[in-house]
Amino acid sequence: MNTPNSYEEDVQQTEEAAGEATASNNGMKKKTSQKKQRSRRISQPTRNIVGCRISHGWKEGNGPITQWKGTVLDQVPINPSLYLVKYDGIDCVYGLELHEDERVLSLTIMSEKVASSQVSDANLANTIIGKAVEHLFEGEHGSKDEWRGMVLAQAPIMNAWFYITYEKDPVLYMYQLLDDYKEGDLRIMPEASESALTERELGVVVDGLIGKHVEYTKEDGSKRIGMVIHQVEAKPSVYFIKFDDDFHIYVYDLVKKT
Repeated sequence: MNTPNSYEEDVQQTEEAAGEATASNNGMKKKTSQKKQRSRRISQPTRNIVGCRISHGWKEGNGPITQWKGTVLDQVPINPSLYLVKYDGIDCVYGLELHEDERVLSLTIMSEKVASSQVSDANLANTIIGKAVEHLFEGEHGSKDEWRGMVLAQAPIMNAWFYITYEKDPVLYMYQLLDDYKEGDLRIMPEASESALTERELGVVVDGLIGKHVEYTKEDGSKRIGMVIHQVEAKPSVYFIKFDDDFHIYVYDLVKKT
C-alpha cells in the first residue's frame, strides 16, 4: 500500500439543534479529486443496481473520456439517486448520482448481483469495528508510514472489506483490514481513559441529523454545502456527509459541546 494523501478542513453544522460540529480528522489514500457539479436528468432509475458490477465513461469539462469499472455498494435512502460505489483500483468510496450526473457516460450493468464475499474471522471483525487503529502503509524507499484512524463498519456487498477513515484525511475508504491485521499492518490502539478524553469526546451525541444540510468552511473562508447521509452504528456521533461539489464521502464527528 502506498502512503495516503492528506486533506484536512473544518466543518460547521448549519442546523442550530445540532450544536457545534467538529471534524474528526480522519483519512487515507484517494484519487485526485475532480470537483462535482450536480446536474439532474429527468429519467429515473428503473432497476435496483445495488450489488451489481458497472462500467461507464467519465468526462469532466473539456478533459478526455476515462473508463471506470466498479461495484455498487449501496443506495442512499435519504437521496435514492445517490449511490456508493467502490471502483476497481481505487481505495476510497465514491458517491455518485449514476443515472443523473451528465459526466457519467454510457452506464452499463456488467452483471447481475455480485455474490457477497464472506469475512474470514467474524470474531476479529467484531473486535476491530468501532476501534481506533494505527494502519501501516508502504512509504518511500520501503519505509512504513503510520496512519491513525477508525474502523467504521463492515462494507456492504463486499463483506470481507471494511469502511475506515483517518485523522489526516476525513474521507471514506475501504480495505481488507483482517489481512492487514494478521500481517501486522493494523494495530488496535488502547482505549483512552476517561480523564484523557478530549472535549469533543465528552460532547453530547446529536441524533436525527440524517438528511440535514451542513455548511463546510474551508481555510480560505469559502463555504461548501452538503447533506448528512448516514450515521455510523458503532460510533453514533460519527456521520457520513456528501458535499454538492465533490464525489468523496466525508466522515465527521458531529457533537454538541457540554
